[in-house]
Parts: sequence; structure tokens; C-alpha cells
Amino acid sequence: MSDRSSRRPDGSGRHVLALDWRAPDAAFRSLSSQRLPVWLDSAGPVGPRSRFSYLCVDPVSVLEYRDGVLRHDGRVGEPLPFQALADLVSRARRVVEPGPAPFMGGVVGLLGYGLGTALERLPARHAQDPDLPALWFGHYDLVLAFDRLQRRCWLISTGVHPDQTALQRAALLLGWLDQPPAPLAPIPALTWHPDRTQDSYVGMIERTLDYIRAGDIFQANLTMRHVAERPDGVDPASVHLALRARNPAAFGAYIGWGQGRALSSASPERFLSLDARGTIETRPIKGTRPRCDDATADACAARELARSEKDRAENLMIVDLMRNDLSRVAVPGSVAVPALFEIESIATLHHLVSTVTATLRPDEDAITLLRATFPGGSVTGAPKIRAMQIIDALELSSRGPYCGSVVWIGEDGAMDSSIVIRTLMLGRATIVAQAGGGIVADSDPIGEYREMLSKVAPLLSVFA
Repeated sequence: MSDRSSRRPDGSGRHVLALDWRAPDAAFRSLSSQRLPVWLDSAGPVGPRSRFSYLCVDPVSVLEYRDGVLRHDGRVGEPLPFQALADLVSRARRVVEPGPAPFMGGVVGLLGYGLGTALERLPARHAQDPDLPALWFGHYDLVLAFDRLQRRCWLISTGVHPDQTALQRAALLLGWLDQPPAPLAPIPALTWHPDRTQDSYVGMIERTLDYIRAGDIFQANLTMRHVAERPDGVDPASVHLALRARNPAAFGAYIGWGQGRALSSASPERFLSLDARGTIETRPIKGTRPRCDDATADACAARELARSEKDRAENLMIVDLMRNDLSRVAVPGSVAVPALFEIESIATLHHLVSTVTATLRPDEDAITLLRATFPGGSVTGAPKIRAMQIIDALELSSRGPYCGSVVWIGEDGAMDSSIVIRTLMLGRATIVAQAGGGIVADSDPIGEYREMLSKVAPLLSVFA
């Protein structure tokens, strides 16, 4: 891969090099062995929300909150994860000119679902997995940005490394890219251990329906976990490439946390986007049907989902919840719903998706927006706090990173993020897959169990 041009677009010291096109998955295979790789992996058909992919390696600073301990570059600090994240983002902010891609360097990482209980000061009865972070973010000065629509690629070196210039860092990344792609490792078959039987899952749904009939909630999103022992030799990068081959998704992501630990996500769902002008968009998914091999049956399934009163009601509840959450930080009167009950189809599933937009108040930013809305309503229920209490009471395991959010926040304050669903969590000793669905008054418990199986099946099949 050779560079065609180099330019300094502003006075910040940032350098942008236009590179010959290389597919993002090929570049990932060359870079996956580097320190703490992150791939914001838009895959599948190219569209307005799946145009750009980003590869980041070797961050200049790392923030991790795990097992109740907050560490910043290895130093232990006060366990105030959102404040620590706000400080990290503040240090990354600076005045820069727009570049060829929305993200041109900054902060990238994960908010685990459990941070939501901390934000709302809710008790949690499940111990967090000490191997998986509740929060993890890196400040990345090296980014490869891919425009999949125009088949263009850029190397961005932001110039904020404390010991090397932007050009020195760019040369280092080019050298890594020139290394032969890592061979794909074989993926072993695994024995999965669900934390519930079918009868137990159905019983959980029936108890949730009791809460709904009693007027406690309108909806709750309930899930279950599948766990397998991790054998020696499992390569997380190969696992992610296998998952994306089966289930390419607009908001896929890979985060390598070191020591073989990683998150591999094939999420179809945007949580929040925020541009530098303050425009917010969220796109909650509620309503799912499995795809069919037969084209006629597949089209019929999509039409049935579009007309389903149960799924439309479920979707509308979350739209109203997100409208309420956004109103906390939005310009009064700016919250709108430009699209309601759209059908989006991915490789294995049809989804019912709506769009909510707003304008951020000038005195707010990406962090306060996340504080006002996290975790996403599509993975909690409504009302949110009561639904989260019921989730904690009924589910048998911690969610960990699952149902959290993968987030990037640029140097200009813009942000995009996903809901962490359709995700594998690779710890040092175990591999975890989790799935579930939203429960409303007319939910059929057996039908909900089957929907959960259709969501988790692509994850388990990676190791078949």
C-alpha cells in the first residue's frame, strides 16, 4: 500500500495521507496483532449509516473501569467512570478543520450496560465479570478511515502523541500495514451452556407479563446468556471475521482489550449520533423476524412485521422513551420523529426501526447527552428505571458489556455509537453470547423464546 498524497489540513499538526484502496477486513488482518486494536466495522450493503469504517491502533492513553477499579494508563484513580471519561474527552478536544471522514481521531471505546445502574443509583444483585470491563476507552491518534461508497482510504495521524511527531507516527502505521495479513486461525466447536432452560425463560417472560398487568411497566427487555469455556488457541480477530461473514452489520465493532480479551459485535442498531453542529439522531430497533431462504416467504415475513400491532406498539413505546430522554438535553421543541416503523433487513433478520432526531443545547455535549440517555431504551424498557429494576430481579447473569454502547467521540465533539447487541464477549477463560427481546402486554412467551434463539443463533454458529 503506497500513499498518494500528504497534506496538513489545519494548524493542529494533524496529517492526512490518501492511500491506495484496501478493503477494511484486509487492513484489519494486518493490524489486529498491534496494541489494542479497535475496528468500527460497517459491513454489509453500503448506505447512509454504513458508509465509513475506522481502524484504530496503539492509543496514546487508555481508561478502564473493571471489577470496581478505575485505571487511567495503569494508574488507579477514584471510581467515577463518567467523570473520568469526560476528562479524557476534554483532553482530546481541540479546534480542527473538517476532514474527509466524520471521525478523524479522538476517543473510542465501550460503555457497559452496568454503568446505567450506577448512573441511576440502582442496586445490582449480579457481580460483574472481573475479566470484562464496565468501561473502556482509548484516545487514538492513529486512524485508518475507509469510505466504502467511494472506495477511498485515508491514514490520519493527529499529532498528539507525546513522544513522536505526526509524520513519525504515520510512518509507523504504514510499516504495520505493509506486513503480510495474519492468517485466519481455525475456530473450534464449543459446547454452550445457557443460563436458562426453555421453561425457565418462559417463566421469566410470564413474570414480566405479571408486572405489566399490575401496571409497574409497559415494557421490559429481557435476555439470557450462553457461556462456553474458551479453549487454547482461539484468535479473537478470526472470530470477528467469521461473525461478520455470517452477519454483516452497519454498526459492527471489534475492540481488543489485551490479554486475548475482546468484544466482537455485529450490531445493526445505532444508539446516538451527534454531529459537530449539534444534530442528534437515535434509531431504536423493536420488532424482529427471521429471514427466509424463499424470497416469497421472506417478503411475507417483512410485511407481517410491518403490520404487527404488537411490534408497532413495542417500537412506539421506545420511541416515546427516547423522545423523553433527548428532551433533557435538547433545544426545546427540536425533538422530532421523521421516520416511524420502517423495515430494515440484514443478513439473518428483518427489523422494525424508527428514527428520532433533536438539536443539542449549546451548553451540552456528547458526554452529557450520553448521561441523559444511557443505557438505550430499546435494551431496558419503559418506564426505564422500573424496567431496569425488574431486569436485575429476573435475569440470572450480569450483562457486562452487552446492551451497552460502542462509542466514538471526535476531536470536534461529534459522536456516533451503537447498541451492543448480536455480540460475542471473549474473556480469558470464557466466551459469552447473549440475546433477548422486548416484552409487552400481548407477548407470547414461547414466541419470545423463539425470537431469542433466532437472535443468538448467528453468534453460536461461529463456533459450530
